[in-house]
Amino acid sequence: MGSQQRVAVFGAYGHTGRFVVAHLHERGFVPVLVGRDTEKLKAMAATEPTWDVSPAAADDPAALDNALSGAAAVINTAGPFATTAAPVIEAALRAGIPYVDVAAEIEANADTFAHFTDRARTARAVIVPAMAFYGGLGDLLATTAAGDWTTADEAHIAYGLSNWHPTAGTRAAGAVSHRRRGGRRVRFTGGRLQYHHDDLPTLDWPFPDPMGPRPVVGEFTMADVVTVPSHLSVPEVRTYMTVEAARDLAAPDTPPPAPADAHGRSAQTFLVDVVVRSGGRERRAVARGRDIYAVTAPLAVEAVDRILTGRTRTFGVASAGKIFDAPDFLRALSPHISLELL
Repeated sequence: MGSQQRVAVFGAYGHTGRFVVAHLHERGFVPVLVGRDTEKLKAMAATEPTWDVSPAAADDPAALDNALSGAAAVINTAGPFATTAAPVIEAALRAGIPYVDVAAEIEANADTFAHFTDRARTARAVIVPAMAFYGGLGDLLATTAAGDWTTADEAHIAYGLSNWHPTAGTRAAGAVSHRRRGGRRVRFTGGRLQYHHDDLPTLDWPFPDPMGPRPVVGEFTMADVVTVPSHLSVPEVRTYMTVEAARDLAAPDTPPPAPADAHGRSAQTFLVDVVVRSGGRERRAVARGRDIYAVTAPLAVEAVDRILTGRTRTFGVASAGKIFDAPDFLRALSPHISLELL
């Protein structure tokens, strides 16, 4: 458990940030609420007197340094990560503490690997990007499915979402990614990211029962195309999204997620089906749960707990599947995610 260690949460009053703060508190950590809006931070801290407030913006290095002073780690939940990741990582490096974020932006995650790998390794620092539903969970599942394989021909990650009511942060991050790509789409094939204008195919994906086969948007590319091949030699990484969820995300009038239980989770359910193929053989891992934003909290907090207790396999910039014992990590999430190996 957290043993009252202080963990800074940048973007604490955002939708995902609130789940992360609550889960840190539940695990015995002391959250430090960090963000641009002082009044929102104070209002949030009023519910729990042990929580500290430390206003800081991504473009204010001195304020970030103050916010991270005395913290054991920092979790960045504030997108767009194209704007926030690098400044908060820089602050974490100056403070000498681990950095974890929940970025789903493909290019932002690629930037983290490209810009900080050498520095983090030299400093023996720990930086874990995409420690979230997108990027982190898929990587843990692919790593678990691969088992003793260090190379494979293909990795397929199919997202079976009952719906997708995006947060304002998701929409803002998507807009940034769209601008960075110049309106192009992206896929991971031939061992690299490729940008294109092709129409996305629709096909049926054989989700396991009780969901069963469902139409999905093919090449609905998510952060897994950065995290999985960062440590597994897989030249083809494809991700898919149920058609209904893709339509929800695309529609400008889809409302944000609404709480449906005492924990603030929405009624959304998910099934993530991962298939890894090599030389005609196939291995599969399936995760089921509820609310893609809420489940990011136990993923990120479990990561911090393992880093601070020395349960890691490497240092530097590393994805979830690289730095953690993936099967053991997934088992630790059993109150939030059910795991099945097929």
